[in-house]
Amino acid sequence: MKLRSLVLALALAVPGPALLAAPAADQKMDTTLLQRQDLAYRFSTLNLDSADGQRHYRLWIARPRQAAPAGGYPVVWMLDGNAAIGALDDKLLDELAHGKAPLLVAVGYQTPLRIERVSRTFDYTPPRPLQARQKDPLTGEPSGGADIFLDLMRDRMLPAVAAQAPVDRTRQTLWGHSYGGLLVLHALLTRPQQFSFYAPASPSLWWGDGAILGERAGAAQRLKGQTAQLLLMRGGKEPFRPREAVADDALKPAQELVNELAHLPGIDAQLHVFDGLSHGETLAASLRYLLRTQFSR
Repeated sequence: MKLRSLVLALALAVPGPALLAAPAADQKMDTTLLQRQDLAYRFSTLNLDSADGQRHYRLWIARPRQAAPAGGYPVVWMLDGNAAIGALDDKLLDELAHGKAPLLVAVGYQTPLRIERVSRTFDYTPPRPLQARQKDPLTGEPSGGADIFLDLMRDRMLPAVAAQAPVDRTRQTLWGHSYGGLLVLHALLTRPQQFSFYAPASPSLWWGDGAILGERAGAAQRLKGQTAQLLLMRGGKEPFRPREAVADDALKPAQELVNELAHLPGIDAQLHVFDGLSHGETLAASLRYLLRTQFSR
């Protein structure tokens, strides 16, 4: 038996929770919603490239059919936009349209796949000091481009979106799952002024030997004078690290982080746990929960 077949056979024989929750690498994006014309929102697309030409983005902008309020639409930025689109449905869009009617921006990649692993690995991971050629601990792909990506969101994506629809720059929410959740926390801890609401789901707190937890050092000073909301979400059946079994203390690092940030002036921090959900299942559940609790009627 070839080595690859043997590895696959062993994996199927011992299906750990992380393996069961992980979607196939070649899973296609669900574009069903984008084909419909009878929704409470209308979709448009916007393409742009990274400054080095290595990553190619596609933004799906979902705009409520009603006119924007005087200050512009509140904005919800959804990372892994190809997957985020699949978490939406007509009922949820109708609820939002009859609620606070936010502008939804799914920040994805120019690929038919649900997840673009190489690009997101670079975009969503923080830089680590003293590592000139930073590699991802799981995949070996280049990593550490979080600040470059956040600059791109601020300097190019936001103006491009604002050219299509009036936005309220004081009411911007950033949601992301897994590595995307890692980016959301990095943004909060290092540049809390860029967004007003931070919604990390299943953030990869383990990444880089807990590098994101190390960013708490100095965070109190950076957050001083800022107001921000944090809603950290996790599934009740996801392990702390990939490919581990679910331990009783898997939630402890997330709870401790939320408790610490909740004590800072101006920061409203909460943790929400989805009982019974795995890491993969938490993606859609967390986005729907965020939208319904913060923006629906």
